[in-house]
Amino acid sequence: MNIQALINNKVSQALEAAGAPAGSPAAVRQSAKAQFGDYQANGVMGVAKKLGMNPREFAQKVIDCLELDGIADKVEIAGPGFINIFLDKAWLAARGEEALTSDRLAVATDEAQTIIVDYSAPNVAKEMHVGHLRSTIIGDAVVRTLEFLGHNVIRANHLGDWGTQFGMLIANMQRKEQQGNDVSMNISDLEGFYRESKVLYDEDEEFGVTARNFVVRLQSGDEYCLDKWRQLVSITLKQNQRNYDRLSVSLTDDNVMGESMYNDMLAPVVADLKQQGLAVESDGATVVFLDEYKNKDGDPMGVIIQKRDGGYLYTTTDIACAKYRYEQLHADRVLYFIDSRQHQHLMMAWSIVRKAGYVPESVSLEHHAFGMMLGKDGRPFKTRAGGTVRLADLLDEAEERANKLIEEKNPDLSAEEKAKIATTVAMAAVKYSDLSKHRTTDYIFDWDNMLAFEGNTAPYMQYAYTRVASIFKRANVELKDLTFPIVINDEKEQALLSKLLQFEEAVQSVAREGQPHLMCTYLFELAGLFSSFYEACPILNAEEAVKQSRLKLALLTANTIKKGLDLLGIETLERM
Repeated sequence: MNIQALINNKVSQALEAAGAPAGSPAAVRQSAKAQFGDYQANGVMGVAKKLGMNPREFAQKVIDCLELDGIADKVEIAGPGFINIFLDKAWLAARGEEALTSDRLAVATDEAQTIIVDYSAPNVAKEMHVGHLRSTIIGDAVVRTLEFLGHNVIRANHLGDWGTQFGMLIANMQRKEQQGNDVSMNISDLEGFYRESKVLYDEDEEFGVTARNFVVRLQSGDEYCLDKWRQLVSITLKQNQRNYDRLSVSLTDDNVMGESMYNDMLAPVVADLKQQGLAVESDGATVVFLDEYKNKDGDPMGVIIQKRDGGYLYTTTDIACAKYRYEQLHADRVLYFIDSRQHQHLMMAWSIVRKAGYVPESVSLEHHAFGMMLGKDGRPFKTRAGGTVRLADLLDEAEERANKLIEEKNPDLSAEEKAKIATTVAMAAVKYSDLSKHRTTDYIFDWDNMLAFEGNTAPYMQYAYTRVASIFKRANVELKDLTFPIVINDEKEQALLSKLLQFEEAVQSVAREGQPHLMCTYLFELAGLFSSFYEACPILNAEEAVKQSRLKLALLTANTIKKGLDLLGIETLERM
């Protein structure tokens, strides 16, 4: 149950009954401190001002109309007109019982939408590097959350498998063949081949002309070019999947929707934009001028959608992509987890999409941008030699460090157990370190912090789960054996249960805002409240009714931490 939504609805009804205009915001929020209750309604003052009334007097009128019988045991006015709501203990306990007996923790499903989530998006003929990590794991956490809420989620891995670089690569492959040399299809060798091709493209004018011609040939369906292109895509997909599997990311080859997928749409899209009068010829290229974007001279900025040589651009593909997602996949909402530096590019493409009528305003196109991963020096995260960090190398190092940590912490475990725990902790640490940070900010990558057993880290949260679950196991009972109800007698019990029942609110906030750090913050706070409860409220040596009530709170805490981490794509361990 989403308690915040329930109370918000009740306060909204009371506002209207007290004379507020229909649709006035109740602005119900979780209270920051226990003395302000469980929830606080902050919308009264704004409405009172519009009505020309004293806010506290209007707040009293709202309370007189507020129907929270059996839900709240106290409602009070605070400060200039805040309404503090203290939930009824028996009502909270009943909600706790519902959550405990539900495999969904009593989280309701939404009215299902078709939601497309565009994430990961690595390039072909290059190994995945740390720059792909944020898009991949943030997108995957949001996908898992949306599916949990009952939505039809379509994963879209917009693979960079089209464009100028393929003309360059194919031209160099042909050059090697003519010299009687083979091109290694090992992904690590392709990295060097890519760099070599780029140097040739930049420095050899004749090679550059050939490469650009190959781009047009590829886009036109030339079989030689397509054969080389397929080889490059195949080897890249295999390498990418190894990384996804290690990270427990839910992407597979079935989710690949590369730029090439929209190739047949590009010419018709350009023709249609011309016909609508949105696109015009300019210096031999086809351009859309956007009045809402100005250059430094104050003139409308031009967006090229077809070059003079007939080649198309990323913008053209992104226009076709959005059109396809609405017309063919019937999207109600599209989420793009793409680097913040691409924001203007996306906004301009979507501006054209809207003007052309390809996607109606009722379909939400959302750019969920993210910041960069930085080293301790505050600069983009690099190898010691200054090169790009390969994702596979980062994951290898995480496992090595976790192995040493587990060996120190628990040397008596079997080699098999140590390896399993180390791998699970390593992947969780890499993911949680990223997911726990606000998505839009840059963050410092710090091995020591991410593998620490203190603070808001994966090892801490995994250990918190193991510790809570072990309490229930030590009691040597099952849920069916607990016949006494949850009863709240202590403020620590109430604080813990109130937080447990806010799980659905955390889930909904991640789904709404595309911000997995909100779930991380929730789980960290929950673990802290459990520690306070455990220190203040004896469990196993309490009298039977109290013992069973507290065991239920412990089990609900374990279930909630496990489900929350699962939605983040992080595995829990029964033993650490």
